[in-house]
Amino acid sequence: MEGGSPDQESVGSGTRRSSVSSGSRSRNRKDFLYRFVDCGILTAKLEDWFISISEKSALKKPALDVPFELIELQKFDYALEGVSFQQLIRMPNAVYASTSDAVEATAYLAVEDFLHASVKGLWEAFWSHDEPMPFSVSCLYNANLKFYQAEKAIANGKLEGLCGTGILLKNPRHPHGKWDHILELALLRPDIRNLASDSDQQPSLSVLGEALFYALRILLSRSLSRLNFCLSSNTVFVLLVDSQYGGVVKIEGDVNKLDFDVNNVYDCAAEWIQKHCRIAVSPIDRIWNKLGNANWGDIGVLQILFATFHCIIQYAGLPKHSIEDLAADHSSRLQSRRVERQLGDTGVNGNGVFRFQRHGVSTEIVEVQDESINIESEELMKLEIGSVLWLEDSNFQKGYQINEVLRNGDLTYYVASPVEDPGKSLFLYVGSHPSQLEPAWQDMNLWYQVQRQTKVLTIMKQKGFSSKYLPQLSASGRIIHPGQCRRPSSGGNCDHPLCGTPILVTSPVGETVANMVSEGRFGLDEAIRCCHDCLSALSTVSSAGIRHGDIRPENVICVRSGVRHPYFVLIGWGHAILEDRDRPAMNLHFSSTYALQEGKLCSASDAESLVYMLYFSCGGALPELDSVEGALQWRETSWSRRIIQQKLGDVSTVLKAFADYVDSLCGTPYPIDYDIWLRRLRKNIHEEDHGKEIDTSG
Repeated sequence: MEGGSPDQESVGSGTRRSSVSSGSRSRNRKDFLYRFVDCGILTAKLEDWFISISEKSALKKPALDVPFELIELQKFDYALEGVSFQQLIRMPNAVYASTSDAVEATAYLAVEDFLHASVKGLWEAFWSHDEPMPFSVSCLYNANLKFYQAEKAIANGKLEGLCGTGILLKNPRHPHGKWDHILELALLRPDIRNLASDSDQQPSLSVLGEALFYALRILLSRSLSRLNFCLSSNTVFVLLVDSQYGGVVKIEGDVNKLDFDVNNVYDCAAEWIQKHCRIAVSPIDRIWNKLGNANWGDIGVLQILFATFHCIIQYAGLPKHSIEDLAADHSSRLQSRRVERQLGDTGVNGNGVFRFQRHGVSTEIVEVQDESINIESEELMKLEIGSVLWLEDSNFQKGYQINEVLRNGDLTYYVASPVEDPGKSLFLYVGSHPSQLEPAWQDMNLWYQVQRQTKVLTIMKQKGFSSKYLPQLSASGRIIHPGQCRRPSSGGNCDHPLCGTPILVTSPVGETVANMVSEGRFGLDEAIRCCHDCLSALSTVSSAGIRHGDIRPENVICVRSGVRHPYFVLIGWGHAILEDRDRPAMNLHFSSTYALQEGKLCSASDAESLVYMLYFSCGGALPELDSVEGALQWRETSWSRRIIQQKLGDVSTVLKAFADYVDSLCGTPYPIDYDIWLRRLRKNIHEEDHGKEIDTSG
């Protein structure tokens, strides 16, 4: 085959002739590629061919295949169930009415972030979570066909010349990229949104011609490359995207069958496309929602991820974890959810007013008014002041009387007293009972508040952490419901709606910082004491690598009852980070910058969240934030203009110094020096009794 390897069986002069012939073909290809630079000429050469395939499409005969079968995408979707993709920092502007440079620049930045998050998530899920990702993402500048980081290209006035964004092999020797190092190319084309409403409509000639032009350049470059491709290098995936929609074009063909006439490059290229090239185009679907967030679980993103997955295979080989391996867990995950929810033919919905009921053999689920079904009063969990709740804890039964009903956002918790010790106050948290169909988001919040926090506090107790600034696990177990429990001997729960409901009881009890701020009782002394006590709590658990991950005014309480001097306790440990795979809570006002960018915590993340909490609690302006992008922009502006430091400086110079210190550590691996800051804060705490040293246990 022309363009193949030299004949290895030839000897003597035969080998010499073969080498000369191979070198001549290589030079022809290089010259061909050097002259193949004008997308517009190729597109014009393909006009008749495009008209013919458009006529076939008009007759309802699909002229072009789709790149992926639905069953393939479904299996890939199952495999991705447990994969988390990095939160996007920069998101596109979905308002099409504006065509300004600012909107176009935002779109290029968004596409760059989207591709980086996609390839990074796939690499870590299928290939290696520990090895660094060997790919980078850059924008293609049409004038010289070189790659640049989007920010640098825009800053250098190259915005109008940008034509696409590529995923490339990292190569420090070639900072502007090499064409044989391109895994995948995404073309920003605002006109593709018209295809989203008509799945049978093919892309326009200008769109398809551009995709074919760049695909052929990539194939030619690969044929000249010294890289060892793990699988066939004859396939290229080109993405078509705008600020809301996206699709995939798959181009496959053997460039050895191309006539390398350097005096007639575009006619030769057009002939090869028509005779030796297989083209498949996916439907155009939404990949970003109207707020600019990526729809990771939708089919539009799924087909782009699947294309990227195949591109990685070409360069990195088959993954360590196959699609089949990861998808095999789908059934077990589904079964686990069914068991946890105890899904049957009937069930109580979230508000307890209606039930879903199946009628006869119909597959339709209808909503039936409450009058048609008798709901026992004890089935509904309604704890009020004066109610007594019994808990089974390690084969012992403990009773608690509800004294106060509190709320933390959408979640309810209680102040209760043990029946045997009415003068003692404890926090009591009640989880969601297994048979109740709660809204998923509330259900997960309850799980973090009760089950996950129970696990974290149990680990702290086992490790012997002793600090008055940390909550203490008083009791945990399952609710004892009225009537006889018919729990099977093999374990599980009986058919009573409350059987198995988890309970968590902690101490001490106090008033949240959020409530103190709302009533104007959080001043200078409280701010310094709060900072000291929270840092002390973080210092205690840091020795075991535990981080809080959800510091906010609702998760810090001030304890006054039974003590000479009030102190603060850091509660709400349900989102604590125990190992690398754990993820912190995401809060636009209080999460650290690193948490919003990476979905993880760095060493200084909790301290950064503490600074935000103190800033807002001391009167700092609370901005209206509705996106991660906006939250990150607010942080960047506030730190760079020293707004946070100045506000805390109005309260205390030590708090201002602490904010400066945290700012210097944000996003770095350097740990917080807790000891020095605890000493500095301790010196600034004013107590009435100066003869006693402040307790800094833990």
